[in-house]
This record gives sequence, structure tokens and C-alpha cells, in this order.
Amino acid sequence: MGELPALSWTGGVPGGLRFGGGLAYGGEGCAVEKRTHTYGRGVRGATCAYRHRVVVYGQGTGCEAVSGRRRRAAPKKAVRRRNGFLLGAGLLAAGAIAAAVTLWPSGGGTPNGTGSTIAGSPTRTYPMSQAPQTVPAVREHTAARGPGWRPSSGARVVVDDDALADEGRLIAGELKLSYAGRTGARDGDVELSLSGSGDQESYTMTVQNGRVKIAGPGEAGVFYGTRTLKQEVHGGGTAPEGVVRDAPAKPRRGLMLDIARKYFTPGWIEDRIREIGDLKYNEIGLHFSDDQSFRIESSSHPEIVSKEHLTKAEVKKIVDLAASRHITVVPEIDSPGHLGAVIAAHPDLQLRNAAGVPTRGAIDISKPAAAKIVDDLLNEFADVFPGSYWHLGGDEYQALMASNPATAYPQLAAAAKARFGAGAGVADLTTGWLNDRADVMRKHDRTMRAWNDGFYRSSSVPAAKDLEVAYWTGKEIGARQPTEYLDAGRKVINYNDEFLYYVLGEPQTFVYPTGQRIFEQWNPRVLRGTTAVPARYDGQILGGVFAVWCDYATAQTQDQVAAGIRMPLRAMAQKVWDARTPTMSWTQFKQLADRLG
Repeated sequence: MGELPALSWTGGVPGGLRFGGGLAYGGEGCAVEKRTHTYGRGVRGATCAYRHRVVVYGQGTGCEAVSGRRRRAAPKKAVRRRNGFLLGAGLLAAGAIAAAVTLWPSGGGTPNGTGSTIAGSPTRTYPMSQAPQTVPAVREHTAARGPGWRPSSGARVVVDDDALADEGRLIAGELKLSYAGRTGARDGDVELSLSGSGDQESYTMTVQNGRVKIAGPGEAGVFYGTRTLKQEVHGGGTAPEGVVRDAPAKPRRGLMLDIARKYFTPGWIEDRIREIGDLKYNEIGLHFSDDQSFRIESSSHPEIVSKEHLTKAEVKKIVDLAASRHITVVPEIDSPGHLGAVIAAHPDLQLRNAAGVPTRGAIDISKPAAAKIVDDLLNEFADVFPGSYWHLGGDEYQALMASNPATAYPQLAAAAKARFGAGAGVADLTTGWLNDRADVMRKHDRTMRAWNDGFYRSSSVPAAKDLEVAYWTGKEIGARQPTEYLDAGRKVINYNDEFLYYVLGEPQTFVYPTGQRIFEQWNPRVLRGTTAVPARYDGQILGGVFAVWCDYATAQTQDQVAAGIRMPLRAMAQKVWDARTPTMSWTQFKQLADRLG
């Protein structure tokens, strides 16, 4: 009788493996490979001759191999090994076989365990796979029997379209594989493919026959598939056999950084981009102008730039890194309030009340020079930030905090009447200002948003219909319920300060948000306070943004900020990717997040 093709098993035995007859001993952490060639009649229970070669390798303790050539009777009973794998000639009916067994030290055939890069067993000795364990969790996994996939010597990343070269090189570097570019896949490879139609952020990941194929209609979706693969390999060693079909519940998933009040180094910002990219976020907001500082180099108005600032070269590097992770940088130049840094260089533009007292942070919107300087900045930075989105701010204009704005600021009341008619008030002029800034950015083909308290109920001048609402609070004077914007047909982004505001120093009533509270109590429909709006509005809620505000800039170092927002970012990532109630408990989720790093 000649040799038959090898069958394959995969399993993990933490204490190693011992083959009978003193042939091989694998200690803790060892991988064992046994190749057997059989000769003779091969009938169950009969005597046959066979030779075998055993290789034991690994870095575990007690790794030992003894190999030789023996002649003995085939065992009459199967030997049951741990993890439910049966090894022994007594299992084999009618004929001898040649078998290759590979065991990895961390477990067997599950998302937490191990697998191999070889083809699945035709005898189906593998357990049914479990869903990948990732943050955020994948939305659908079709289980299968097989060894799964893990990086192996000689494995490559290949693509079927040159547009995926960046994604391919990135995951190849992360998994220590070679990048082979546009070529056919072979055993052990990871293949990236542009195919299909639909949501550009969706993807399918198929692990089968010792290969991984990640396919999607857009580059972003394929990138997210590589994030799933990276987490699986780094967290458990193996991507489980089967098919993942995944897509985000919400199209906007962001982190916002107040870099105006606190200087964050370029390297720190880049680290956050890498972090949130792995969590499948697609926005990072930079609030870089406020009363305290203007933090980015400016050629149109260099006089307003703070000593500690980002150069345009540093910003370009940030923007390019974000783009490589399919993250859009969303800039914010807040106006007509929060312009203290601009006013410091142009005190003539500061808003003053009827008594001549300056109003902190507020620009006098009755002056044409005020509009010119802000528009100069908007036009300049539209070229610095080429992404699709722009934040206009619009909140907390102090003139509207007065009990009678028209009396307190008669110049604003006069300008409102001159522009909008005798019945117009200061709120109308302020809304007109916001609309004018929207007109500027619309010429740059931007989708714009403004803070919810920049949409004034008292204004008879409506805010531009295409302005999205960044809903952050119901605590401001005159704040409107989220349903008012939703009933008007507006799209809303959730910045709920009850859950998603990390304010340094915890001023007023703010407390640092926790991942557990977000995970257990928040979802994108919880726009104000702790109560969700009705499900019928779900389609108008675009997603959520976790905001870091630096009211007391020295309250935490940037490293403390990174540590403090770590679990809130992961909890929010889960809820904007899949807003359904998680199947895990918070304790399980945190353990998973800690394991993944």
C-alpha cells in the first residue's frame, strides 16, 4: 500500500503534546508537528509497519523531540487528547493514512485560540468557529469548521486593485507580512479586493482554506476589514474560520479635540488618529481657535497665532495620516463668539455694550471688518483641511445672553433692522452671520454643522437648511429640544454633554465620563440628558462625537487625557457601529478591550 495524502488537525494543548512510544514530548508553549507514513494492509487492529518523523519547536519550557524508526502493532483504542481531538491509528478505518498535526500554544480553533495556515481538515475535526472578538464587535459572522488563519512565514498581502495599496501596505506591516501588490493569492495570503456595491464602509471578510479575503465596495470598508483582522491576530493569534459581514450603523463616528485651550503635540494627535482608526472612527475634529489661543500657523493673519502652535507642515502630516486611516479632519473656527485670540490682535473688533464695556470673546458682527477677518481665515484654512466637513461653531454669542439684547447692544439692533427689516432683532442678525459663513464654505463644497445653541428659536431668519446640528446641550438659555430640529427635517450629530464631554478640571457640573456609563446607558438617540428620542428619528441622527474640552488646560497632561478617554472611546465606538444592546456585559467588554490593547 502506498502513501495517502495527509489529513490535518488543529488543536491547542497548553501542557504540550506527547506521542506514544516515547517519540516526542512537547512542553508548555511548544508546537508539535508529526508526519507519519504508513505501509501494510492498514486494516483496523492489524499489524502494520510505519515510520514517523516528529518535529517539536517553540519557545516553551521542556521542548524535546525524539524521532526514530519503529515497528509495532497499531493501537486498538483511540487515544483521546485534550480539546476533544482524537489521535491514534484505532480511529482509522480500512487503510492507513499519513497525518500532519500542528498545535499552537494558546488554544484551539476559536477566536481566542489558534489555527493554522494550512487547509481545513476533510474529516471535519475542527470545532465550529466563534465570531471574531473585536472592538467594535462585528455585526454578523457565519461560523464554519476549520483552522482559521494566522500569519505564517512566506504569507503575503495581495490586492486586486492598486487603489488598495495603502491599506495593503499598512496591514502587511502590522502583521509582519510581505506586501506583494497586485498579484494572485496563494495559500496563507491575505487578499484585499474592491468588489460589490452598497455602503462604502461595509466589508466582507472570508477566512477559508488557509486564506483571508477582505472585500468591499469601497476602500474604507476594506480598511475596516483589515482592522478586524489586526485585532483578531493581535488579540488572540488567529482569525476564525467563516465569513464576517460588517458595516457601521452610523456614518459619523468622531473624536473632537480642543487644541485651542490646550496645546497638544503633533505626535500625540497622530497617536489618537491611529487609535481611533483601529476603532473604526472616521472623524477627528480640531477646535483650534478660541478665546485663549489660535493654534495653527496662518498666512492671512499671522498676528493672531499663538506662540505654541502647529505649523501647516505639521497639520498636513496630521491630515495625511488621518486620510490613510479613512478619517476626515473636521476643523472648527468658532464665531461670532469664542474669538478672543482674534480680538486680542484686533481689539477694535470686540463687541461692546451700550456703556462701552467689552464683551468677552465676542466680535462685533455689525462691523464689516469682523466678517472680513473671519472669512479670510475660512478661505485660508479650507485649503489646509481638504475634507468634506466643516464646523462653523455659532454657540454662546454673549450678546444674546443679555436680558434685552437690543437695549444692551443698540448697534446690533440697528444692523439687524437695516438688513432684515423693522421687526428684526439681534438673534436675526446672529443667524444671518451664521448663514453668511455657511455661504463662504459652501463655495468650497463643504458639508457644514453648527452647535445647537447657534440655532435661535427667537430668530425669524431661518438657519440655512443644509446646516447639520451638532447637539451638545439642553442647558443653555433658550436651548431647544432635539425633536424640534428633527421635526424640522434637520440632520443631527450627537455630542451629548451628559455622556460625551470630557472637560478638563470638571468645571460647573461636568464630571469625567466613563466607558461603562456610555456602554450601558447611551446610544445615538440619547441626544439630550439621559432620554432617547423616539426610534422614528433614527435615520436623521448621523452618529456621535466624543469631545475633549480643555477648560482647565493644566488639570491633566496629554498622557493623562489619553488614558482618561481610552475606555469612553471604545464604548462609544461600539455604540455608533452597532447601536443595539450589546451581548457582552461591561466587565466582559472591558476585559476584551484590555486584551486588545
